[in-house]
Amino acid sequence: MRLEKGEKIFNIFNVIFMLFFSSLIIFPLINIIALSFNDGYDAMKGGIYFFPRKFTLVNYETILKDVTIYKAFGITVAKTLIGVAAHLFITGIAAYAMSKPYLAGRKVFIRMGVITMFFSGGMIPTFLVVKSLGLANNFWVYIIPVLFSFYDMIILMNFFRNLPASLEESAKIDGANFFQVFFKIVLPLSFPVLATISLFHGVYQWNDFFVAKLYITDKFLYPIQYYLYQLLTSTGAANSAKAGVYISKAFTTQSLQQATMIVTTLPIMLVYPFLQKYFISGMLVGGVKE
Repeated sequence: MRLEKGEKIFNIFNVIFMLFFSSLIIFPLINIIALSFNDGYDAMKGGIYFFPRKFTLVNYETILKDVTIYKAFGITVAKTLIGVAAHLFITGIAAYAMSKPYLAGRKVFIRMGVITMFFSGGMIPTFLVVKSLGLANNFWVYIIPVLFSFYDMIILMNFFRNLPASLEESAKIDGANFFQVFFKIVLPLSFPVLATISLFHGVYQWNDFFVAKLYITDKFLYPIQYYLYQLLTSTGAANSAKAGVYISKAFTTQSLQQATMIVTTLPIMLVYPFLQKYFISGMLVGGVKE
């Protein structure tokens, strides 16, 4: 009876803690949504929490009239889709090779990879390398430097090691080579862990703005998050006007910021629930094991 009572107390505590923790995340989001649908000058009076006091769509109309946001959105979608596909391909092939115990130099490669998880070359050396490769002001600066992740490779590698060896052996007996085994047998069986890595890298690509800040000066290559960054760091509505945004008395720079945050966050919020069910299983199966 003590154990059951203890479990009930533990479960109640978990529910209370999760409700409190969730409220810390949900409340600011609801508040931003309410402010984004409220008249900008009316919102400056304060007192808006869950619902807009003076409902208006002018914030979203103003944002969507700016052609720049569509170009930035297209860049973000392109770099996310291409980046995830390329990252899975390169990291997956490396993980498949490293999952084989007979690979020559495997332990050396793993030790070298572990070092890179804790130490990097630094921002300035990285900037010089990227610039010397001609990736500055180039769309591929979003893709090539993050093609491989050793952390993601470990997750994939341990997942591949748990696949039945008999599947690969039977395929090789039928004449399949390593690439055919990888693409036709290993990858189709690895959807949960691939979805997990896709979620990791996809969220990174969608949210990243620092790469654009460092390496991009061409405004046609700005992603949506850098567009939001510029708007958040602007000092007034005049800066938005210079960017081609339609001016109206119904909004302020702050109200535009709220609407832009919702526009930039909504796509990834819609995609995440579809991948969530694979996230836990992929992490558990691909967890680090000795």
